[in-house]
This record gives sequence, C-alpha cells and structure tokens, in this order.
Amino acid sequence: MSIIQILPFISTAIMLGFTIYVFQRYSVRRAPHFLFWGIGLAMFGLGSFAEVYLALAWSRAVFVIWYLFGAILNPAWIGQGTLYLLVRRSWVHIVAGILILASLVSTALMLSIPINDSGFHLGTPISEQYKAIIPSASFSLILIPTIIFGTVGLVLLVGGALYSAFLFWRKRVLPNRVIGNVLIAIGALSVASASELTHLGYGQFLYVGELIAAILMFFGFLTAARPQPEEAAKPVAAATD
Repeated sequence: MSIIQILPFISTAIMLGFTIYVFQRYSVRRAPHFLFWGIGLAMFGLGSFAEVYLALAWSRAVFVIWYLFGAILNPAWIGQGTLYLLVRRSWVHIVAGILILASLVSTALMLSIPINDSGFHLGTPISEQYKAIIPSASFSLILIPTIIFGTVGLVLLVGGALYSAFLFWRKRVLPNRVIGNVLIAIGALSVASASELTHLGYGQFLYVGELIAAILMFFGFLTAARPQPEEAAKPVAAATD
C-alpha cells in the first residue's frame, strides 16, 4: 500500500468526527441546515471509507458507494444545508425536494450501469483506475449528474461561506466566523480542484485534496462555532448559526 492510499484512512477518521459533531448540533437545534450538512458530510465520509476498503480488496458495492456518495451526491447535499442557512424562504423546501428526487434518480442510474470487475487492480488507488471499471458509454451518462451536483454544491457552499465571511467582516464582528468561513471555502475548493484533476486523468491528487478539505472544513466549522462574548454577537447570517 502506497503513502497516498493511507491518506483516506485519516480523512475517514476526521469526517467521522465532523459528521458526529454536526448531527449533535442538529439534535439540539433541529435546524434543517445541520441535517443536510450532516447527511452530506456522512456521504463524504462514506466516499473516503470506500477508498480505504478498495485499497485492501475489491467490492462492486463499495465501488458504487465510492462514486455515488464521493463523486456525485455529497457536494449538493452540503450546499443545500448552506442554502437553508442563508435563505429563509419557503421555496428552499422545493429545492430540497428536487435534490432528494434527483439523488434517487442518480442512485438508480448508478446501480444500473455495468461494472467491469476485471478493470480493478489491487494496489492502485481507485481514483486512478475508475475509468477502466466503468464502461465509457456509461461513464458519459453518469458524468452528467456528477457535473450538475458538483457545480451546484460548490457554488452554494463556497459562495455561502464567503458571503457569510464578508458580512461579518463588513460589520467588524465575530472575527472567528470570518476566519472559519474562509477556511470552509478553501477546503471546499481544494477537494473540488482535486476532483476536477481526477476527471482529467490526474487521480493521484484526489486523496490529498480530500484530506486537506476534511481538515480545513472541520477546523473552519469549529472556529466559526466557537462561543464569543455576548456583546460581540450581532444577528448576521453565519455558516454555523
């Protein structure tokens, strides 16, 4: 096993702690943005766990989990959480319904495509050989939801985090939330860049990007959520309200 293949072990452990932390906040506040963030982060963690498993053995089901949760669904679910936080309008529920329906359709699509088991080679990171496992015609088909979910999720997450950081910076309050949101945005951009490089054939960067994203996003979330003196608090939208 190469050093690169060890990185998902670390990412999985970080995302497990991150996911538990977010769901604990949801259990207290019952806010929908925590629920969607938690589900999206759990998907991210499942994708990392699948990389760990596929570094040790082959499983068609685990491969489907890796691509479905790691490559397709998780960005949009995390982004939907940010949309719930920043936009308090009824139409956001409609968007959530569309997301759920689109996720079900994408799941059915992923489950229906043929898988070339012989394309898998133990010892090679799955990010460097997945195109040999998915037939080219099928890959062209699942690339559509991959791009849509990824683009929408990235815009919502990065845009929402930077917007929140700007609001706090402009009002000169809660500097921890300015820093935290910037870290979240950088983390999201790191994994998005690594994913794009993977699609271009440079899969060796994916695990590094995932680890950087897991660290920065979790640390950013903890930084933004850190309690501050009450006199500094103002009713401004934030990524961890």
